[in-house]
Amino acid sequence: MEQGSARGAVRPPYASGAYSGGAPASGRIPEQARGPEQTRGEPPHGGPAAPHTVRRHSVRGQILDALRAALVDGELLPGQVYSAPALGARFGVSATPVREAMQQLAAEGAVEVVPNRGFRVSERGPRELAELAEVRALIEVPVMLRLARTVPADRWNLLRPLADATVTAAAVGDRASYAESDRAFHRAVLALTGNSQLVMIAEGLHRRSQWPPASLPATRRADLLADAAEHTALLDALVAQDLAVVESLVREHFTGSDG
Repeated sequence: MEQGSARGAVRPPYASGAYSGGAPASGRIPEQARGPEQTRGEPPHGGPAAPHTVRRHSVRGQILDALRAALVDGELLPGQVYSAPALGARFGVSATPVREAMQQLAAEGAVEVVPNRGFRVSERGPRELAELAEVRALIEVPVMLRLARTVPADRWNLLRPLADATVTAAAVGDRASYAESDRAFHRAVLALTGNSQLVMIAEGLHRRSQWPPASLPATRRADLLADAAEHTALLDALVAQDLAVVESLVREHFTGSDG
């Protein structure tokens, strides 16, 4: 049950709150958050940068977060083409940071470059979701079983707030916030291995599994709540070192969940 496709009536990806920076209702990035090409009153050439000036790479990061949230939330529709200048105008920035963010999404497989037009949101079907779930299970099931044998209960209990955060996001049906908190929970679990490469690879697979496929219904709040509850149940099983339950929960989580 990876997250469903776009809603019937979608907000534009530049709508208020569509990116993690919390844009105002106009959808424009606040003056203080823009890059050098948008910030007024900059020092003359050769002068020192003003304190707290946010450079373009920071704007690009904000735009990247915004676009990722819009993908998860179904505001960027599979199969649709979006131009960097149009999105930039709506965000209140130049096309450059939008184009750079879209190039990153293209490298991740979320969008495809359409020459002279922009970027098309990739269309994904059930088979791709199933393949991602299988690969994630191949990686994470044995890892979590190993951790269940070696990590003490008090370490698992430190992850309770992260599990609770997924429940909070699910309770209000916020798919973008749920996706972020869900990745944070899984990242923290896998980080207990001390293997940064494992964490990085699993994070990439996880993010890809959260993009909504085409032609599937949007994820319901009840589905998110059920998935979030599995995080809490998983922690309980890990604390109890119940390996059978751990394996069952992780496999079910990947094959029938948003997590």
